[in-house]
Amino acid sequence: MQRGAVGWRRTCLALGMALSLVGGAQAESEGSQVELPVEQVEKIVRDYLLREPEIIYQALEELQRRQAEAVAERQRAAVAANRAQLVDQAGDPVAGNPAGDVTLVEFFDYQCQYCRRVVPSLRALLAEDQDLKVVFKEFPILGEASVTAARAALAARAQDRYLPFHFALMSARDLSLDSIMALAESVGLDTERLAGDMQSPAIETQLQANLALARELGIEGTPAFVVGDELIPGAVDKTRLAQLIEEARTDCVTC
Repeated sequence: MQRGAVGWRRTCLALGMALSLVGGAQAESEGSQVELPVEQVEKIVRDYLLREPEIIYQALEELQRRQAEAVAERQRAAVAANRAQLVDQAGDPVAGNPAGDVTLVEFFDYQCQYCRRVVPSLRALLAEDQDLKVVFKEFPILGEASVTAARAALAARAQDRYLPFHFALMSARDLSLDSIMALAESVGLDTERLAGDMQSPAIETQLQANLALARELGIEGTPAFVVGDELIPGAVDKTRLAQLIEEARTDCVTC
């Protein structure tokens, strides 16, 4: 199919929605509907577009709104269906209060500049909210350096040094293996042990589980947050995160 034909069909789809917004377009004769030939319908559509061009923008806006609502609803359903994997998956690093009344889940990549921007907000929330649980989902999608860093971070859990190592990796400009090991040593990790633990099959299983979960939720980039029943893609400032946490807390009290 040619691109012009595809565009025309999309325009007709949007116009069909537009016509419904202004009362619909029916051809009636003596109380019964009359089916018009395709050519005549297309002429009516063209004439209408030339006469009322702004209606197509209204239709497209409405179509986009409905599509966004449908995506959000699918994501909420996916969050609910995967709640246990999100908040209580064995092997996930946790910060804050493990028994907190609200859980904030972050999918991130160590090479993601937007992920790095939200680190101060996360650290502030952890310091201020004693009832907040944060779950870190290693989601290395930006190349081999990301995968190596994620492996090293998960391996650091065996030495109870995940969180300081995580923040060190988030501030590192160089994520080569040598740099990662230097950072590990700087936060008190046994690097020889770390190198061995990085090859653990359990870590590969963990990373693959995170990737599968992200696909299930429709997450395509980093960072992405889950709090309550909401999935929030992209970098979010502290004020918005705090608002979402309080909304989830309120919902939990009334649930």
